[in-house]
Amino acid sequence: MSICGLDFGTSNTTLGTIDGRTPALAPLEAEHTTIPSAIFYEANGNVLIGRRAMEAYIEGTAGRLMRSLKSVLGTSLIEETTRLGRARVGFRDVIAYYVGAVKRRAEQATGRELRRVVHGRPVHFVDNAPDADRKAEETLRSIAKGAGFDEVTFQFEPIAAALDYERQITSEELALIADIGGGTSDFSIVRLGPERHGKADRAADILANDGVRIGGTDFDRQLSLGVVMPLFGFRSAMKRAGLDVPSSYFHDLATWSSINRMYESRVIADIRQVRQQASRPELLDRLIRVIHEQRGHTLAMEVEDAKIALSEKPRADIPLEWVAPGLSADVDRPDLVSHTKQLADRIAARIRNCLVQAGLAAGDIDSVFLTGGSVKLAHVQKAITKAVPAARIVEGDIFGAVGKGLTLEALRRYGPAN
Repeated sequence: MSICGLDFGTSNTTLGTIDGRTPALAPLEAEHTTIPSAIFYEANGNVLIGRRAMEAYIEGTAGRLMRSLKSVLGTSLIEETTRLGRARVGFRDVIAYYVGAVKRRAEQATGRELRRVVHGRPVHFVDNAPDADRKAEETLRSIAKGAGFDEVTFQFEPIAAALDYERQITSEELALIADIGGGTSDFSIVRLGPERHGKADRAADILANDGVRIGGTDFDRQLSLGVVMPLFGFRSAMKRAGLDVPSSYFHDLATWSSINRMYESRVIADIRQVRQQASRPELLDRLIRVIHEQRGHTLAMEVEDAKIALSEKPRADIPLEWVAPGLSADVDRPDLVSHTKQLADRIAARIRNCLVQAGLAAGDIDSVFLTGGSVKLAHVQKAITKAVPAARIVEGDIFGAVGKGLTLEALRRYGPAN
């Protein structure tokens, strides 16, 4: 049997195994070592994961798409079910199917039976809720064991990223690790160096850990609420003076893990009732169309694509012709910043908390190692670097550093594969 490191992420997942004493990410979808954390239940009973799941949804295949599966851990949603045709499936079972499928793909790709895993986890699954945080880890452990892992241990994702970064440095340094992922932003301050790399116990080298439940999906949600949802009736008035259309519909539709709630029959019935009392019923007609056609994930994907595009160019267009002729949302970088600045500021505040935990000043940090897809957002990166302005900025393997680091931790904990 073999050891591995599993980075089950909100947006993407990787799984690493050891080749000699070097971590190598397994190809999980054709040649790709990353696989989107997405699952699609076809109406005919077939189940797809990753890119194929998203393609089936985009192609209009009858069924149900789910993304950001990790986001339900630590919340009441983990005990809830969602409708699949005439049946219902629990979110715990959805995650279990996905994790099991990833394990099987890695075993097929490597020709090894994977029985021992170091599972990545955020510093906090849930902010300021130790019981919910503990329950989230217990749930993930139970799911991993159900998938066939005999030994399941956990490591903070930024610590794993630190272990991957340490392989490339030639002298000792004090590093801030910033892992800005799809669902959480996590930070560690760690003493790293070639002399420390082989130590069996690294506890004394870890000076601080902190995190916040803010990630790329939160930036998607705020951008959607600010730019897209007003086109569907968000913050529009009811006929009765002083009342707006209920906002809960739009918050659910803008949140990856809550989109499927909108497809319940009672929801569309409620919205039709609201439409009768709305000052601008034509906006609610657009909302009803999106829900009736179960295209909420299409909206979310288009917002996500625009957000990603704005990391490289000043403007992006969110095409909505499929909703109504000529409908679109134009968004530029100032829009993205204005709607998400509070999120970036909260991320930076956690760095200051880390420095306090470690008893360090900003000037004591030698380097900042950046990983996770959301570090590509310029104002997020600026907020991080502003907190430690003298540090050297190092951009790591955006989607692979954590998985490789978890695999190195598996080697340390379990010994070589056998």
